[in-house]
Amino acid sequence: MGESYRDADGVREAVRILVADDHDAFRSGMRALLGTVDGLALVGEAATGDEAVAAASELQPDVVLMDLNMPGLDGIEATRRIVTASPHIAVLVVSMYEDDEPVFAALRAGARGYLLKGADRTEITRAVRAVASGEAIFGPTIARRLMSYFGTAPPPGPPLAFPDLTDREREVLELIARGLNNPLIAARLGLSPKTIRNHVSNIFSKLQVRDRAEAIVRAREAGMGGELR
Repeated sequence: MGESYRDADGVREAVRILVADDHDAFRSGMRALLGTVDGLALVGEAATGDEAVAAASELQPDVVLMDLNMPGLDGIEATRRIVTASPHIAVLVVSMYEDDEPVFAALRAGARGYLLKGADRTEITRAVRAVASGEAIFGPTIARRLMSYFGTAPPPGPPLAFPDLTDREREVLELIARGLNNPLIAARLGLSPKTIRNHVSNIFSKLQVRDRAEAIVRAREAGMGGELR
């Protein structure tokens, strides 16, 4: 029997899992894998970031397996909203991205672990149980990158402008400050117009500005909005 929780009466309970990924094949694979492991139970699936946030709120799983690249709300912002609303939910990112930026963005958003897609059954099972128990865990490749980064990290620079913004939101704000409209930003970043609209809405809310003009003023005051490259 796999590791699982016990309720107040000491009764063994399975770790409840929500899978959030826009690929049917990945969700199907996770469904099949989790169905073979005692002590783990799939309680829901989501194909977009918005669906993940809604499902996490409704189902209150113990663990969310979160992809980063999803339509609409991305996995970073979905993670942030889930953890903010329900701090007891552990988000375990399962992504194809292994660069420093998405890894650290996920951690800043509140993820407890990060695995690369392609992780085997044993690694996924161990990671799910670990984050459900309150631990932080990373796949071998990600762990090596973290060790390398912290072993060679430069001295801290000046504080980052608008720390409440995600990396993507800061990227969008930079382009807003350069005078680009939403369609041009979408084309430049390779994202859908709807995704850009969502990012812009989040930026306005976090900066507490009413419109694009105010956002541009705030961004340029912070040193953003250099020439297009």
